[in-house]
Amino acid sequence: MRTFLLTFTFLLGSFWAFSATPQHQEAQQPQHETESHSEKFNAGNMIIDHIVDSHDWHIASFGHTHFTIPLPIILIDEGKFIVFSSAKFHHGEQSYKGYKIESDRKAGKGKIVKVINGTMETDKTAARPLDFSITKTVVGIFISFILLLVVFFQVARAYKRNAGQAPKGLQSLLEPLILFVRDDIAEPSIGKHYKKFMPFLLTLFFFIFFSNLIGLFPFFPGGANVTGNISVTLVLAVFTFAITTFIGNRSYWLHIFNPPGVPWWLKFPLPLLPLIELAGVFIKPFVLMVRLFANITAGHIIVLGFVSLIFIFANMTPILGYSVSPVSVLFSVFISLLELLVAFIQAYVFTMLSALYFGMATEEHGHASETAH
Repeated sequence: MRTFLLTFTFLLGSFWAFSATPQHQEAQQPQHETESHSEKFNAGNMIIDHIVDSHDWHIASFGHTHFTIPLPIILIDEGKFIVFSSAKFHHGEQSYKGYKIESDRKAGKGKIVKVINGTMETDKTAARPLDFSITKTVVGIFISFILLLVVFFQVARAYKRNAGQAPKGLQSLLEPLILFVRDDIAEPSIGKHYKKFMPFLLTLFFFIFFSNLIGLFPFFPGGANVTGNISVTLVLAVFTFAITTFIGNRSYWLHIFNPPGVPWWLKFPLPLLPLIELAGVFIKPFVLMVRLFANITAGHIIVLGFVSLIFIFANMTPILGYSVSPVSVLFSVFISLLELLVAFIQAYVFTMLSALYFGMATEEHGHASETAH
């Protein structure tokens, strides 16, 4: 069994190294460069291409042959609804129906832009079309969403079928996590009204947890950097911010705009402390957004950095590449295993902080006792 696990771990690390070969390398190099120079490995471009969103799903590379799953391009431009496959774009260099994927990082690489008729130059004067394309991150969200539905519908049926009995199978695997969210996150942080927040907190925890786990697998349908996309973490943080804002009671808002026990000279003529408290209302969700995004993205960058060492040293001499490979693969596997723990910790931290904000917004303060003192 130990031999099997070691072999599987090594193969997984090797696949990471194999799948991290540079994508679209030919398209990134100027045509006037020599063939030997076009083979040069760019670690920065490879890492960025793996962690950012894309309009196709890269599966594997064999030399200069890239196997990808094209995704639908959906645009609304000048009142027209335009739909076609991203396969119409060849490595971001070919235009289709007057549109192309921008390849210049300064101009917003990866965005759909208009081109000047008959050329490959971007039309700077044209308004950018509304882009509702299904990207790799969106597909990753769908995968996590479908997994959530399948898993929890099955667990719900198991609870009904085995009422009063010990949990079995998937039910026994997830029940400790559900009880953990209830007993160690929701109830201590929110108090007696915690039950009405449980559906949101459970959805939040398991969506982040499942997305983190799926993102660790380097092969389809894994590998989508869902929670490493700041747009996704922004939406999650906005949900927490909106709920906190709407459920905030009188005591919550009073402690923001007129905090009791604060000397008058901190309120007049400039309400310094209320301004700081009000800024904290917006800073809290911002920190939630950045923390999850930064931690997940950093993990992917570290793993890809170790994988890149193989190709960097191989460009110097093949012997160095072969020599560094075992060390890079072992470190990549170690960081990947560490990311399993990070996947749980980040889901826990985001859910716990959200629960704390809900508790602060619904907590009843004893103003009478404070005034008396």
